[in-house]
Amino acid sequence: MNNISNQIHQNRYFLLFVFLFAYVQSIHIRIVVRGTLDQYIFTPEAAVATFVSACILFFVIDFFIKSWQRSSTFSLKEIFKIFSSSLFVYLLVMKTISFLIALAFGTIERNFNEEALIFTTFSELIDGFIYGSFFLAYRYYKKNVIYQKQLLLYDQALSDSKINQLKTQLNPHFLFNNLNVLDQLIEEDKHKASDFLNEFAEIYRYVLDVSDKKLIAVKEELAFAEKYFNLIRHKYGSAYILQIDYENTTGNIVPLSLQLLLENAVQHNLGSQSNPVLITIHIREVIMVTNTIIPKRSIKKTSGRALNNLKEQYWVLTDQKLEMLKTETKFTVIIPIIPDKI
Repeated sequence: MNNISNQIHQNRYFLLFVFLFAYVQSIHIRIVVRGTLDQYIFTPEAAVATFVSACILFFVIDFFIKSWQRSSTFSLKEIFKIFSSSLFVYLLVMKTISFLIALAFGTIERNFNEEALIFTTFSELIDGFIYGSFFLAYRYYKKNVIYQKQLLLYDQALSDSKINQLKTQLNPHFLFNNLNVLDQLIEEDKHKASDFLNEFAEIYRYVLDVSDKKLIAVKEELAFAEKYFNLIRHKYGSAYILQIDYENTTGNIVPLSLQLLLENAVQHNLGSQSNPVLITIHIREVIMVTNTIIPKRSIKKTSGRALNNLKEQYWVLTDQKLEMLKTETKFTVIIPIIPDKI
């Protein structure tokens, strides 16, 4: 009983539509047949009877769908089989009910003569087509809504999984590169190495904190990038210069984006005190990270995995692409700022 009540409540707007359609249909038929407009035309008993018969049809169709439908997709052959069988059973049920009512009131001869039988059968068949079509359309619409929600949840889970995979690739990359810097500093200057290690521990704590986040505020990521650049200065001094042009821009960015681009500029370019590599971060509607190109004499072949990784993260999260522009003297990466609503 509770299940029936729940079904009625969940589908109340569809049932209300069916009743109103039946009521309008009954008014139209009475006006056409009687040719007059009086109080009787607006009485609801015919609409109630049609509504009850429509509910019987809905029950029959639902029974065949549950019995015969084996997959989540629908073929025309399967729909035709369900619909035609439902109409046949519906006509049998309606004729049985009509016969029992006629038998109870002694009106079998009047209601089941050839002319009346043909007329009522045709009328019930037309109603079956109309209301059965309504029900199938509504049923498949609801199923499609559920399927779309499941698909959305699946896509979200897939995106989350993809982002997590990409992040697990970036964290070791960050750790490995900076441990290499620490190793070199230990050989060159133990005091600098100690300072570097203290700052690196603080920065890596931030890396761990944001590792489970998809997005971080632009302002917060920029502050982290400045701290990270201080690590670079421990080793290279003024060989690399960072300039920031920033307005109070709201929005978000993928964590470690700026750090990765700073690291990329250092990795691929050879700066010196006399000819430093200039890195600029310009933040307005988008973020533009540009560095001057001073190629190293012996260039190691790199996979470009880090930049490709970053591009994939933005594509998964926003369907927006990172733009990369390269000239003879400059390399620029344009990062979209992700609104807070995403």
